[in-house]
Amino acid sequence: MSERLDVLKTYKLLIKGQFPRSESGRTYEVVDQSGAFLANVARASRKDVREAVLAARSAQPAWAASSAYLKGQILYRWAEMAESRRRDLADLVARTTASRGAEAEVAAAIDRLVWYAGWTDKIAQVYGGANPVAGPYFNFSLPRPCGVVVAVAPASGSLLGWIDTVGAALCAGNTVVSLAAHRAPLGAFAFAELTATSDLPPGALNLLTGDLEELGETLARHEDVDGLDLTGAGELTPALAEWAAESITRTYVPHQGDDPTRRLRAFIETTTVWHTVGY
Repeated sequence: MSERLDVLKTYKLLIKGQFPRSESGRTYEVVDQSGAFLANVARASRKDVREAVLAARSAQPAWAASSAYLKGQILYRWAEMAESRRRDLADLVARTTASRGAEAEVAAAIDRLVWYAGWTDKIAQVYGGANPVAGPYFNFSLPRPCGVVVAVAPASGSLLGWIDTVGAALCAGNTVVSLAAHRAPLGAFAFAELTATSDLPPGALNLLTGDLEELGETLARHEDVDGLDLTGAGELTPALAEWAAESITRTYVPHQGDDPTRRLRAFIETTTVWHTVGY
């Protein structure tokens, strides 16, 4: 009997709830810290970016209109799916990033997702409210999602960092196009795959793998993108922010010591509503 060969996985893209190859047919190799081959990963093209943004835009109205309770339940379900695969995720993170604390990192990422699930029904109370006015009127400030958010994941491949870039935006009712860390995308992709069984609507989260230097300008200049999280942009941050300014795209650049609530505020807009008191 001949020796069985392992079925090696080629990591594709996540667009509109499906897992297509890049339209260009290109892939690149992901290696571990010693240079040993781990997997082939799809290398997204500019056309894949446009398809992902289109999918996110199509999904955004329904996701934003869903109740806070439903959003929280769906994000919590995603965390449940990740918890059931915690050891597999930790093994993948350890092989990709040589992290000695891979299990702790995966646990922290799952806990952070649960934290965002808990925020869904608190955003309106914390960032909205009734405003005092001089007259027979009620005046309310209501937080609203800004729309489609492009999130550049931390270049280190940190799973917790990736959850922050996508979880905050989703929690607030935005849809997301995430660009995973180029050298260490496997943990994020494995985590994102679990959305297939978490009831997250197709297109609410889209994940691309590829080169930021190739895709960054298209992501930042796309006029149907409403927010840009530059967490993992590194030296390209000034250029991406300048391109985003051409279409008045909201940008977020993390600062040392930031807490996750600043990221929550980054992609929320405020609507003011007036109503007569009704004497």
